[in-house]
Amino acid sequence: MTDDEDHPREPSPFNAVPPLVAVLALAIFAIECVFAMGTNGMIGGPQAVGWRAEAIQSFAFSNRAQAWMVENSAFRPEFLWRYVTYPFVHANFIHACFAAVMVLALGKFVAERMPGWAVLGVFFGASILGALVYGLLFPEGPGYYGAYPGVYGLIGGFTYLVWLRLGQMGENQIRAFTMIGFLLAIQLVFGLMYGGGSGWVADVAGFAAGFGLSFMLAPGGWAKIRARLRQR
Repeated sequence: MTDDEDHPREPSPFNAVPPLVAVLALAIFAIECVFAMGTNGMIGGPQAVGWRAEAIQSFAFSNRAQAWMVENSAFRPEFLWRYVTYPFVHANFIHACFAAVMVLALGKFVAERMPGWAVLGVFFGASILGALVYGLLFPEGPGYYGAYPGVYGLIGGFTYLVWLRLGQMGENQIRAFTMIGFLLAIQLVFGLMYGGGSGWVADVAGFAAGFGLSFMLAPGGWAKIRARLRQR
């Protein structure tokens, strides 16, 4: 018997992360690394200092661009693209790293119970709907960037799975909303202390979108929806 058989290797925690979730988190982190290295003069020369600002200008969600599309009933590709690019632009290294870690943790949990494509559907669906609601409520707002509406969408997926599990166990399903309630309380406290903006609207909308999308994207979700409609 070899040493490897006597002492089996511990599975790497990274092996347990579904590939699509890992790619999503890596994309967030890698883009931020490019910005950080450019800001610190490690790559790109003097002009690299402005890469982040240029990316925000070009790829962040624009409230005014959405308002223009609504008013003119015209949908320009360069504006629509921003709904899926803004989650990959962040304010700073910590902002992006925290988002990447949350995507890994929540994405892993959700992907253990949903297909990988469904996790991406929840993330990008929540990002799009979060920005859409934010833009409709604040058409003159300053715009939005960062992965957090998508992260809150994954929290919505997590909440749905816990809610479903509690229902199967015959327990109080309201307990599934403990995490989102705690996070919103923290946001409220920090907003009161430091004067937070209106970006929390996109986060809450992202959560609602993620929770709702999970009904359709989870295995057997459509069948359950049809069964409930027939009961009515």
